[in-house]
Amino acid sequence: MDNDELAIRSLIADWQIASEEGDIDRLHSMMSDDVVFLMPGQAPMRGKDTFIAAFREGMQHFRIESEGKIEELQVNDDVAYCWTHLSVTVTPYRNGLPMKRSGNTLTILRKQHGNHWVIVRDANMLTAQPANPS
Repeated sequence: MDNDELAIRSLIADWQIASEEGDIDRLHSMMSDDVVFLMPGQAPMRGKDTFIAAFREGMQHFRIESEGKIEELQVNDDVAYCWTHLSVTVTPYRNGLPMKRSGNTLTILRKQHGNHWVIVRDANMLTAQPANPS
């Protein structure tokens, strides 16, 4: 595994940890300014600041836990893509049952100055999973 692949794998793992911890500063450093997130049934979420505002709002109401497995990672000079299978559980802080979503994501990354990889596009194709009967 080369240094770029290791750096990207580390970024993906760090993204999950920062999301769970609500670490806005770390998430901010992992995205390009012009990042775009694509999600089923929603308008594209354009820009780092738009993502951070939505994330900050969500963290006031929910706790996030996630698990991911990188299925494929390809690096070509200063651009890479990563296909990941992801499972996310979003649990309300107050009333309500945990919501589980899982599926595939396709992330495009770009290497910036100083060999720092950032997310530039992310297509999130997670779907709701049935609740476990109690």
